[in-house]
Amino acid sequence: MTDIAAAWRDFCTRLADAGDIILAPDVPDDSLIRAEGFRYLSRLTKLALEQYVEASDPDFPFFYKLSHETAKIGADNPDNVYWNASIRGDCDYRITGKRGSMFYFSIVANAMRYHIDGSAHATGQLLDSDIAWGPDGELEIIASCTPRPTNWLRLEPDASVIVLRQSALDRGRERGGEFKIERIGGPAVPAPLSPERLAAGLSTSAQFVRGIASTFADWTRLFREHPNQFVAIDQSMFQKGGGAKDIYYAHAYWRIAPDEAWVIEANPPDCDYWNFQLDNWWMESFDYRFRQITVNKHSARLEADGGVRIICAARDPGVGNWIDTCGHNEGTALLRWAGANVHPLPNARVVKLEEL
Repeated sequence: MTDIAAAWRDFCTRLADAGDIILAPDVPDDSLIRAEGFRYLSRLTKLALEQYVEASDPDFPFFYKLSHETAKIGADNPDNVYWNASIRGDCDYRITGKRGSMFYFSIVANAMRYHIDGSAHATGQLLDSDIAWGPDGELEIIASCTPRPTNWLRLEPDASVIVLRQSALDRGRERGGEFKIERIGGPAVPAPLSPERLAAGLSTSAQFVRGIASTFADWTRLFREHPNQFVAIDQSMFQKGGGAKDIYYAHAYWRIAPDEAWVIEANPPDCDYWNFQLDNWWMESFDYRFRQITVNKHSARLEADGGVRIICAARDPGVGNWIDTCGHNEGTALLRWAGANVHPLPNARVVKLEEL
């Protein structure tokens, strides 16, 4: 019989051990970065328990947010609403709902292996144009291993989560849709919680926290090899981490003094959507609820030649598109091109604020 008390102690011990990631010798010895790092572990713990304990029954799935305003993973997009549902790949599911006003919609089935090797293998994906919508934005999608003629989300036996992603051009005005998921042919009521199920959930949650924190800390180290520059990186690495296949991800590491600015210049390609955001060392977006930390295709002020100029600095210089560094001197950043045929890398340089 499972010793649930021992499982709990093991869970707590492994969470404590994950603090070694925050205290690694090559992490900047900066009180803000370290404080955000330990908050990051607490946030990941919250998300892990939601996914592997609260929402772990694949017979009775529901959509929950694995990344949101106060718990963030892997350069979360401030323009996105993410909904996740825990499933079992050898079962069939029905997803119903009605689309909101957000311009972008996609749904992906993943075999989540963050707690094992830091990956999220996509087994199937549907984009907006792949879906037969009802006259008022209604949808019904079947997720299964067995093919269907339309509105079919392909599963593989090890699929474990469905991720529904919606993006807004204007977060203040656009609203996401409402969706539900149910297993087809499942039991009538949930089984009571067993010690074995809870112990497994706690164990996987601890693995998730360490796996996520380690994976994205390693990404930050990779970006840091070319500070203040955007370089070409194999996109398969980002797709393995759960990135969408129709989005090109240009990540970077920035480091500036308080009296400096990081100037980014790009010519946006013809695309469905683009955005730039500033993130901390742990690849969490800065607090977009209260600070100006992102700009996108809708909100950007363009130059006369159609290019975009982004100024990352501690204060607004009054030119270009200002992005607030939020009291930080270094961190990560991300530029996304969505639905583009070409993916230009921006030019970037550090200048004195007084020179702008």
